[in-house]
Amino acid sequence: MGDMKNRMSAVVSTDPDLMHGTPCFRGTRVPVRLLLDDLKSGYTVEQFLAGCPTVSREQVERYLELVQDLVTECTGS
Repeated sequence: MGDMKNRMSAVVSTDPDLMHGTPCFRGTRVPVRLLLDDLKSGYTVEQFLAGCPTVSREQVERYLELVQDLVTECTGS
């Protein structure tokens, strides 16, 4: 789980002085939850990126890989 935390902290940051501590894509003010909400609503990654130009495709891909790994880890135990 330590490796997962390190990988997550490379993509996601939480700072009580930024967005009230909401987890955001590192270096941005864009909450990671927004990506999941957009995908759930039927938006594509391209549409998300167009609306959040401070987030890179690499950040989105790394975050989605982490979420997938976390789900796999949790269901495999």
